[in-house]
Amino acid sequence: MKRPMRAAGFTLIEVLVALIIVAFGMGALMTALTSAANNTQRLREKSFAEWVGLNQLALARLARAMPSTSKSEGDADFAGLKWHWVQQATDMQIPGVRRIVIQVRHADEPMPGNGPKPPEDWLATVTGFRGDAIGAPQGTMPPFDSSAAQSNGAPGTATPPVPNPGGGPGTPIVPRAPGTVR
Repeated sequence: MKRPMRAAGFTLIEVLVALIIVAFGMGALMTALTSAANNTQRLREKSFAEWVGLNQLALARLARAMPSTSKSEGDADFAGLKWHWVQQATDMQIPGVRRIVIQVRHADEPMPGNGPKPPEDWLATVTGFRGDAIGAPQGTMPPFDSSAAQSNGAPGTATPPVPNPGGGPGTPIVPRAPGTVR
């Protein structure tokens, strides 16, 4: 007697097991994609917050007066978002130098309690320094031309400081217009 031919193909159980494996794989893939998208968004926000802080630091450095040691706050619009920044300047051990710390967060985030937010809640913290020195120390400038650099090449030799081209010690250096000769 002849055996009946078995039909080629997958059984219902094999198909269901394959679908379950595919479903778990797709779930893991969607989780990974969501996590990557969230990380990208967070890095984008941190970059914008750091730029806001760097802008505030640049404004503090360009101001005529030294920043006060009291805390100052403000809001800024940047990249279509509203940001809140807090600036604190502190005196350093070096006279005439202040350390400036600027913290930035979204403006719509409430501050917890009455105290400052914990450091991990700020999106960015920028630190810089500002000094009040505006001239060369003791009115002298090191030589920057090639002939002076060659004479400094021998060990143990030193070139005396060159006085400011504008005059005697303490005279500020005045920039010249291009093409002018003294």
